Amino acid sequence: MNIDYSKKDKLLTVEITEEIDHHIVEKIRRKVDDEITRYMPRKTIFDFGRVSFMDSAGIGMIIGRYKMMKLIGGEMEIVNISPNVKRILEMSGISKIISMKEKRVS
Repeated sequence: MNIDYSKKDKLLTVEITEEIDHHIVEKIRRKVDDEITRYMPRKTIFDFGRVSFMDSAGIGMIIGRYKMMKLIGGEMEIVNISPNVKRILEMSGISKIISMKEKRVS
């Protein structure tokens, strides 16, 4: 599993570089939770630029990180979403509570 992190000015960017399914979601969850707990960002951005597939386990992982960010007074955003993943996020209702952007604005 490969997750890339970038931290700058209380902004944590998490770039997930593979499919998000029930086989890998627990590892992603642990690593991201560790980074959020250690860094305490004001905003966490999930970059899905290399995610072509996500199942319901990924939805749970996103909601859990969203709740964690809310508990520490932060916010969350998802960027670079493929059409397939975007459709899943919209059907699940995540798009109503988490900001989603087509392209990351630096």
